[in-house]
Amino acid sequence: MDSPIKKMLVYIDGTEQSITAAQYALYLSRFTGAQLTAFYVINTKALDELLKSRIFLKEEQLDYEHDLEEDAHRYLNHVKELARSKGIALETKSVMGNPNQELVKIVRKEGFDLLVIGELSHIRSRRDEFFDQTERAMRAVSCSVLIVKNEDLVWDLFESLG
Repeated sequence: MDSPIKKMLVYIDGTEQSITAAQYALYLSRFTGAQLTAFYVINTKALDELLKSRIFLKEEQLDYEHDLEEDAHRYLNHVKELARSKGIALETKSVMGNPNQELVKIVRKEGFDLLVIGELSHIRSRRDEFFDQTERAMRAVSCSVLIVKNEDLVWDLFESLG
């Protein structure tokens, strides 16, 4: 029987939860044969809000944006190395923009069957709840979404890949 999952997208946002999600996505990819892509969105929406609030000057925004680009590169390389260590093919992509909108766009454009995300952060306020881009994307994408929890179990599964 063919796997219903042909193309998986794992969202990497620089959190430990997203690395755990990547490990689980790699595990699933091995057993389903699904094509796997790791995706990082450099959140320029947050930068624009900081600039509008006059927390950042334009020059500071550009410096911080550069730092965020380096973070994206570093995290995607880390996930690429995890995949390489287990002999699993992985494509990586990063874009600048609003995480919610960019996730919805890439899922639709590239026809992903499954979006894999890390455990959602704990909401501390209504404002946090309103601005949680990952949760908004989870609700808006056109494919199934898997929220990965239980870091210890995921680590054991990942390590079992040999």
